[in-house]
Amino acid sequence: MMRKPHILFIFTDDQRFDTIHALGNPEIHTPNMDWLVERGTAFTHAHIPSGTCAAVCMPSRAMLHTGRTLFHIENEGQNIPSEHITMGEAFRQAGYRTFGTGKWHNGANSYARSFTDGGSIFFGGMWDHWNVPICDFDPEGRYDRTIPFTGNFSLNNKITRVHCDRIHPGNHSTDLIAGEAVNFLERYQEKDPYLMYVSFLAPHDPRTMPEEFLKMYDPENITLPGNFAPEHPFDYGVREIRDELLASYPRTEEGVRRHIAEYYAMITHLDHAIGTILQKVKDRGELDQTIVVLAGDNGLAVGQHGLFGKQSLYEHSVRVPLLFSGPGIPRGLQLSNYAYLLDIYPTLCGLAGIPIPDSVEGLDLHFMMKDPSLELRKTLYFAYGGCIRGVKDRKYKLIEYAGKYHGIQLFDLEQDPLETCSLVEHSEFAPVIKALREELCRYRDAWDELAHPIGRNFIGIQPDY
Repeated sequence: MMRKPHILFIFTDDQRFDTIHALGNPEIHTPNMDWLVERGTAFTHAHIPSGTCAAVCMPSRAMLHTGRTLFHIENEGQNIPSEHITMGEAFRQAGYRTFGTGKWHNGANSYARSFTDGGSIFFGGMWDHWNVPICDFDPEGRYDRTIPFTGNFSLNNKITRVHCDRIHPGNHSTDLIAGEAVNFLERYQEKDPYLMYVSFLAPHDPRTMPEEFLKMYDPENITLPGNFAPEHPFDYGVREIRDELLASYPRTEEGVRRHIAEYYAMITHLDHAIGTILQKVKDRGELDQTIVVLAGDNGLAVGQHGLFGKQSLYEHSVRVPLLFSGPGIPRGLQLSNYAYLLDIYPTLCGLAGIPIPDSVEGLDLHFMMKDPSLELRKTLYFAYGGCIRGVKDRKYKLIEYAGKYHGIQLFDLEQDPLETCSLVEHSEFAPVIKALREELCRYRDAWDELAHPIGRNFIGIQPDY
């Protein structure tokens, strides 16, 4: 009987799909991610369905860990109910030792169910990278301690109760989490295969990093995005949320270049930390027995369309990096086949030869690695909160807004990949709009959107629009 592979799952926070040098970004320095691209398979059109709240990462992570679609997770993903078997649970049941470090945004109970080991656990969404509140691993799953803390920029420096064992000062979150992963590899002596879930807080703001990485990027040498705009063309209800207040209105070319330089610097720092983990796997002689996955929880705008967050359905917000490498995975393959982040769970089950739980709805992508002509998903559905819905096929994307702004956009993704020119006013595209709106309604029914408290708030979809 063949030994099951080890799995190293590296998860990043707010990393957009186009932030890897080897996948077409000449301005960013990512040698370790480039190495993973060269050594494995990259899904260049991996997406999230967006999310049910402004903290898009929370439902996105719930979908990742359960393999379930957006309106089949519980509420906004704050917790994962016991009937939704997590990825960690599935691998535990299959004999894996499971290790989790870094960000866990879906409740302490689901973390405890998922992992047999861990450390430097952050139960939250975002924080100061240099003063991270962390929990130590508790074999009995008790993660209920809080301590008083002041100094969190996101809470206006008010005293608050923080869910953690202690505040870890001085180390950047990226180095802290990578160090925890390296420590696990140094002490792991078991014969059982392991699944490591290494969930970084970067490159989520605040965009702070060791100075050596910031010095690598001169804002004057950063290319301004082709879809840069001083402001979004209409206010659809996100103008005053936290993410959009990271830069003043109107956005300026100089300011956007500076923000992008900082964003790239955080990713390069992250890449360096990933390299330390990969080197430890190599030192253990386990590289050829280890499946490595790298993915991001959602995309991000940094000046594109006049936006600074991920609360939209544009490509920059819903497309994420997704890399697989290791045993059984083709090398040097870049696939444009559509995929969702929630497909990672069943894909890893397929690659490891373990059963996929009945609660999982995602698709096993490794069949497309074997046969790239397969198209498991011909269209994709997107939903943000109660105000935006969207659908895309290989050529067109339709976005519909309801709430503060009512209207639709239609983009030709082949001719206009940056989504700068809506075709909705051109009568010749009426059949395209009609067909995509019918597909939108089909997804709404298939995903049981109207049964979800957020889903039923959207009132824009009418088949006879």
